[in-house]
Amino acid sequence: MSKPPEGKNTSGRGARDLRVKVKTAKGRKLSSTLWLERQLNDPYVVRAKRDGFRGRAAYKIMELDDRYGFLKPGARVVDLGCAPGGWCQVAVPRVNSLGENLKKPQGYVLGVDLQEVEPIPGAEIHQLDFLEDGADDQVKAWLGGRADVVMSDMAAAASGHKGTDHLRIIALIEAALAFAYDVLDDGGTFVAKVLAGGAENQMQAELKRNFTKVANVKPPSSRKDSSEKFVIAMGFRGRNREENPDGE
Repeated sequence: MSKPPEGKNTSGRGARDLRVKVKTAKGRKLSSTLWLERQLNDPYVVRAKRDGFRGRAAYKIMELDDRYGFLKPGARVVDLGCAPGGWCQVAVPRVNSLGENLKKPQGYVLGVDLQEVEPIPGAEIHQLDFLEDGADDQVKAWLGGRADVVMSDMAAAASGHKGTDHLRIIALIEAALAFAYDVLDDGGTFVAKVLAGGAENQMQAELKRNFTKVANVKPPSSRKDSSEKFVIAMGFRGRNREENPDGE
């Protein structure tokens, strides 16, 4: 189970003295300097380097799975927007995609991202713009069957306007959800990052119609000043509904 990073001098003057301060360099904007300083002082960033994860986001999916248990041995997982690969790194041992535990079923992890991602043992990684025409069909071909989990950490480039950024990420989630409806097996799980902003209400209602359980969570590793949260939709029932429209 993922636990919050531990350490001494976490409050008071001692903690302030231990903070890394970044000087504003020529050509670097103040916002960039503040971001870099926050990264260097983020305990989850430090912990990710220590634990061998490619980013602090690994702890977000770890904490979500610790709570809801959707990354089970034998599960077939699709990770949309997988760069730099932290979610795949967490999924590989949990679904046993390397087959290292001979007593448990072997899973499968497929990662897709617009950016190039360094190989991850136990995961099949492809570079692809998921919003391109025909991209979902290509991912389905790589998948070669049903999925038990579809995860999306896709995010659009920030515009600096919260409303615009929120609408952009909702569009990405809708694309990921449409794909999930096509590939999820009965009882499957959909996990996606969203930004609080109100436009997700319609999506929430749709999820509740197609999944038995829907929760909105802000894991401990998510920065407190961030508007991000995660939607967890479990128990996909859409396929049964398609095959038995009258509920028979």
